[in-house]
Amino acid sequence: MKYSSCGHVNVANVEEPTRLRGWIDSVRDHGGVIFIDLRDETGITQVVVEPENKEFFSLAERCRSEFVLSVEGKIRRRPDGTINKQISTGEVELLVSSLEILSESDPLPFQLDDYSSAGEEVRLKYRFLDLRRSEMQNNIRARSKVSSSIREFMDKEGFLDIETPMMTKATPEGARDFLVPSRISRGSFYALPQSPQLFKQLLMASGFEKYYQIARCFRDEDTRADRQPEFTQLDIEKAFTDEDEIINLSEKLIKFVFTKLLDINLHKFPKMTYSEAIERFGSDKPDLRINLELKEVKEIFLDSNFKVFSGPANDLNSRVVALKISSELTRSKIDSYTEFVGKFGAKGLAYIKVNDLSKGNDGLQSPILKFLSQKEIDSLFKLLDVTDGDTVFFGAGHKKIVSDSMGALRNQIAEDFDLIEDSWKPVWITNWPLFEESIGGDLSPAHHPFTSFKGSIEDLEADPRAVEANAYDLVINGTEVGGGSIRIHKSSEQAKVLEVLGISENEAQNKFGFFLDALNYGFPPHGGIAFGLDRLVMLMMGADSIRSVIPFPKTQSALCLLTDAPARVDPQQLEELGISLNDPDGE
Repeated sequence: MKYSSCGHVNVANVEEPTRLRGWIDSVRDHGGVIFIDLRDETGITQVVVEPENKEFFSLAERCRSEFVLSVEGKIRRRPDGTINKQISTGEVELLVSSLEILSESDPLPFQLDDYSSAGEEVRLKYRFLDLRRSEMQNNIRARSKVSSSIREFMDKEGFLDIETPMMTKATPEGARDFLVPSRISRGSFYALPQSPQLFKQLLMASGFEKYYQIARCFRDEDTRADRQPEFTQLDIEKAFTDEDEIINLSEKLIKFVFTKLLDINLHKFPKMTYSEAIERFGSDKPDLRINLELKEVKEIFLDSNFKVFSGPANDLNSRVVALKISSELTRSKIDSYTEFVGKFGAKGLAYIKVNDLSKGNDGLQSPILKFLSQKEIDSLFKLLDVTDGDTVFFGAGHKKIVSDSMGALRNQIAEDFDLIEDSWKPVWITNWPLFEESIGGDLSPAHHPFTSFKGSIEDLEADPRAVEANAYDLVINGTEVGGGSIRIHKSSEQAKVLEVLGISENEAQNKFGFFLDALNYGFPPHGGIAFGLDRLVMLMMGADSIRSVIPFPKTQSALCLLTDAPARVDPQQLEELGISLNDPDGE
């Protein structure tokens, strides 16, 4: 008797003796006949146990969901009126001649159907059960297919799959490192890599001109939504290249993966500068499916008596923007949006509701109208092409706060009023600033400190805030899926960037002197990109969290509820490592 898979039997197998193995998806007793939906990784087959088969009918009566069975019998057509067109095996069923319970199951902590209301914490604690759900099965299989498609593409393009170290030295990547103590070198620590950045660049200096790796990375970040302390990214690096070549290669790759997994043909990806993205959408990750844009209205309010607008209008570090929407808004909804932008540092949310333009200002509703001149109102409405039923929101203040708050408001309004187009809208964000400036004026790398820049060292010395990076991010539907740059390959340029960042020569040598030394030994021009695999799969599968596409994820608080990690270790292990704990709880 041949073994078959639960998802592969059909009318061609009618009258064939068949053996199936799998989990019980459901059990139904219909008038003395027991029906079992048996599930394996390929699908479901209906199994029928009739009362005449007394021995195995008695066993079937004991069965419940998630028991593991082995059944034997013949495939037969289902009777008329009982065909299930929702599944591939819905025209047939297996009439049982033999049944064996391979494994029993305790009562489940939650139901495994796709509409389970179990909370995420329960599902993560029993992740091995949660992974049995068809949604999770599809997500993890899609992840595998994406990975295999990537390898297929990169191999055809002549790239080598090269592993880089998992235990290395701490480097400045923008987050804290996970540290690994060394038993042999007591008092010293390895760091788990935040990315393979320096090693992949060193491979370029080593003569491996085309590198890729699907790499595990680790970042000990503070609690943030939809981030993981360990994650997977696709790393690509190429010598003797430029920005256009990396962008073209990446587009081909993403199109290949979308075709393989979703049978979707993406068109040419447009490019947009960083400054344009911030100006129009308030975000460096603009969702182009949303037909709403921010309008800079500084010029209108330069001489305004309304200081809330005129102050920022005359400040180089500030913005005054307007966002027009054509959806009907209640006062309570406007109040909720005022509270919403406050989370991003905005001090308020001014607005004008346009009820009836034919009535002039009497047809307008706004708490700020009395502060605005007629010329300002007329100029504003002409610029925004306002019509009856529109509402105009305003953001005024520091550039970052206004962009962050109004960009987020744009997305929230689109979600609330179903203004998001059902399509795929990729876009490249280019011409990034080399450095990001905090509200306090401190500089940090917009990508990482090994990114090359446009212009000369003299330009960098004169005004580092004005220098653009040779960097590029790929954004799809408002989600950043990848980012890369052309790297610095000259030691003088690298030294200057580190100097601007306030990293001393001694600190630089201590952290990554091995890399700085390599720059003095014939380092070729090179560049690359990294894609977040978890994020890409999440986007393609329409999942609401990267935790839905990672087999065993951590919680938002970086906890593994399945294994109770992180956990205390035996004091003897700490003693061997030369570590003592300063424990305020005295445990």
